[in-house]
Amino acid sequence: MIDTDHPAIAFVAAQSELAQEALMRLRHRYGHTPPEHADMVVALGGDGFMLETLHRYIRLNKPIYGMNRGTVGFLMNVYLEDGLPERLARAQKVNLHPLRMKAVDKHGEHIEAVAINEVSMLRETRQAAKIRISIDGKVRLPELICDGALVCTAAGSTAYNLSAHGPILPMGANVMALTPISAFRPRRWRGAILPHRTTVAFEILESDKRPVSAVADYTEVRDVASVEVHEARDVTLTMLFDPEHNLEERILSEQFTP
Repeated sequence: MIDTDHPAIAFVAAQSELAQEALMRLRHRYGHTPPEHADMVVALGGDGFMLETLHRYIRLNKPIYGMNRGTVGFLMNVYLEDGLPERLARAQKVNLHPLRMKAVDKHGEHIEAVAINEVSMLRETRQAAKIRISIDGKVRLPELICDGALVCTAAGSTAYNLSAHGPILPMGANVMALTPISAFRPRRWRGAILPHRTTVAFEILESDKRPVSAVADYTEVRDVASVEVHEARDVTLTMLFDPEHNLEERILSEQFTP
């Protein structure tokens, strides 16, 4: 049971000078418990470091509270040193299920990885990729000529997906987005919003001539032949947000940002 007055906190930080200075001050003020024995982890950095922290401690099943010592900080809370135990006690939980990627490369090797933001297919050469897309075993797009395609979670919908002109997905909507990256044919296809229990399969056509890599957050598989993506319901990640600026509100607000 967590002692809300004196929680056991593990502080971790990005390598930047700003984050490392904050790490020293907070550890001195509130103490430090190794992540394996802590009630929660406080991550100091930017969004990239938050994703890194979520991946690093995915097996510990500890709630993670981020404070922004980076650039964008979409997944982070405001950095304040005072009253941290009180902030942690009233923080709201957001549970996320990552995506699981199952890739097979041209040599027949099977590689699995999880992605908190997205799984993306990306062309490796100057030639466009040709990809066949199936949904739950049924071919829905026989041939997509493109720079790539991605599947994202709601939490990841404001990242690479948004840059590729994909939709922003509200938290709790139980959907994921399938978004093309610079689609050439069919030119007017803009992607799809799919139920969260959907399995998306990508078959790489003319893979020797038009090689494609598959990327699940930080894991890249070169020269893939096929990739399957589905929600990893057996994995739950817990993030903590201040009530006045929670993740659901941030994602909603992004839809009204010029």
